[in-house]
Amino acid sequence: MNPNECSFCGRNKSEVSVLISGQNGFICDFCIEQAHNIIEEQNGNKPAVSNNNIAELKKPREIKEFLDQYVIGQNQAKKQLSIAVYNHYKRLAHNADENKSVEIEKSNIIMVGETGTGKTLLAKTIAKQLDVPFCIVDATVLTEAGYVGEDVESILSRLLMVSDYNVEKAERGIVFIDEIDKIARKSDNPSLTRDVSGEGVQQGLLKLLEGSIVNVPPQGGRKHPDQKYIQVNTQNILFIAGGAFDGIKEIIERRMNKQAIGFSSEKTNKVEDDSYILDKLDATDLRNFGLIPELLGRFPIVTHLDKLDEATMLRILSEPKNSIINQFIELFRLDGVELSFTEGALQKIVKETMEKGLGARGLRGTTEKVLEKYMYDIDQLGGSLVIDESKIEF
Repeated sequence: MNPNECSFCGRNKSEVSVLISGQNGFICDFCIEQAHNIIEEQNGNKPAVSNNNIAELKKPREIKEFLDQYVIGQNQAKKQLSIAVYNHYKRLAHNADENKSVEIEKSNIIMVGETGTGKTLLAKTIAKQLDVPFCIVDATVLTEAGYVGEDVESILSRLLMVSDYNVEKAERGIVFIDEIDKIARKSDNPSLTRDVSGEGVQQGLLKLLEGSIVNVPPQGGRKHPDQKYIQVNTQNILFIAGGAFDGIKEIIERRMNKQAIGFSSEKTNKVEDDSYILDKLDATDLRNFGLIPELLGRFPIVTHLDKLDEATMLRILSEPKNSIINQFIELFRLDGVELSFTEGALQKIVKETMEKGLGARGLRGTTEKVLEKYMYDIDQLGGSLVIDESKIEF
């Protein structure tokens, strides 16, 4: 054993930067790097997600039961989402079978609902249960290639990032495109100026949604022009899009009542209830809103989330595992204070939030405001604190 040369490659001590001694030999930095690359390559060949067995997949009923623990209400949306996600991963297991006679295409999902109704929470919770890579992207920052903003390929850059750049793992992930309604076509009339943040983005999304091999810049496209591209196949990536679609109810009403002509005509479908209107939602309404037919064709499943009423908001505030009330109870418990709320206090918080029209997201801000002075004087509070109606001021 020569202490002046590498036992693996035979390089002399003067030819290498580092020579590390072991029990029965020496190894240089070149051999360490090469060994590291071999291990990385071997790990990269391992299957990323073990959902190839259909029997092991969670059934739609089980997925919905899991969603019920975190999301209150929205039963129809939860059912449709559970079925779509189960079918998607069942499809992956089926397509992995070499003896298959039929190849099943994927079904992306588009969710319509006002702000704060639970679109993002549904997608996050689904990904948590399935234990697959999940990322949320905001459609408002996307622009057509060549203009200021982010390219559509940056969507996959984020998915790669949360997958630790494991391409095989990323290719079985879920992407949630938020605020999809903000890239609607601005006008039906052709214009001399290009709609770079609207229709241009929709056209850019088509190849991603359909399933194709896309060159993805791992660090984002425009700030690092010299980076090497990673090829990602989007065929097995499930895309879920969500948006508020402000004004969609009026479009549905116009379609449903378009046969009412003249002063004496009665509207055949009088629609006053918001949930009833959204029940009639279909792809035609989304096209009239400003989404191009080619994009809608790649979102075969259209579902909606109902507007939250007072009773549902009250349940959201206190019932889920990770409810806002439970979070604040835990926060106060860390300082040795037992926090509790009366039913009347919870109703007052809900009423104030509903007046602001912020949906379930507004509940946190309202509760923060109620507890602000108590959190400031947390060191002076006793062993318990009961919040009733008399202690709530707005």
